[in-house]
Amino acid sequence: MPVFSGELRKMQASLPEIESDAVRYQMVLGEKRIDLNDFIGDDLTLNYSGEIHCVHCDRRMNKSFNQGYCYPCFTSLAQCDTCIMSPEKCHYDAGTCREPSWGESFCLQDHYVYLANSSGLKVGITRGTQIPTRWIDQGAVQALPIFRVQQRRYAGLVEVIFKQHMADKTNWRAMLKGNPELLDLSQVVSDILPEVMPEIEQLQAQYGLQAIQLCDDAKPVAIHFPVDEFPLKVTSLNFDKTPTIDGKLLGIKGQYLILDTGVLNLRKFGGYHITLSV
Repeated sequence: MPVFSGELRKMQASLPEIESDAVRYQMVLGEKRIDLNDFIGDDLTLNYSGEIHCVHCDRRMNKSFNQGYCYPCFTSLAQCDTCIMSPEKCHYDAGTCREPSWGESFCLQDHYVYLANSSGLKVGITRGTQIPTRWIDQGAVQALPIFRVQQRRYAGLVEVIFKQHMADKTNWRAMLKGNPELLDLSQVVSDILPEVMPEIEQLQAQYGLQAIQLCDDAKPVAIHFPVDEFPLKVTSLNFDKTPTIDGKLLGIKGQYLILDTGVLNLRKFGGYHITLSV
């Protein structure tokens, strides 16, 4: 019986070379990378030892914040600031960024505004280096870049315009109950551009045409997840309430393990010391 132990991090995921094949997932436990697709259909036991270490500074803690940070890191790191969730509120230019050097490397780089079909149509933003990882993490079965922008704040401002016409959040329960109806994302973009372009052109006039550019030649990306069976009812599993979680692995989608006993968001428990038995 294979047994693996270590501090949990978000799953690593990659698109296959053949588009019709499923995303390949690896569970990360310390230095170990476990190919989870091989265990779909098997019985798993995940045991939480009660020990948590901050994913940034490795400090031992009793409670984690923001998916794995200790409280001092949560209140001091730029990557835990409120502008990460609301990029249009980026305050780097105001000189109040918690970590200017981090902001320069993370926020002041090309980002993309995209459409995704996860629990339904939504708009989102991501760094260019996070394509297609961001889409996989959201459980999107389709995605399409719309605009390339020069920095994170501009992407947030464009996203705010799109949010007047569509959702910007994934309904994770609906996403885990099955795949949404497929959409013609290229047609969706064609239909919505006349509605949003007047406001986007105002941003281009303010920040420059090169700052916000339409992705004219982008093609929709199809994503398939390794799921044998979706749950009829989504029951969330939690290591803080149930240190030992077991069940048959029915599939993987987003950052969730789908077990016959419930669903487990592995990303939520970054820094938890876990033992996996198959």
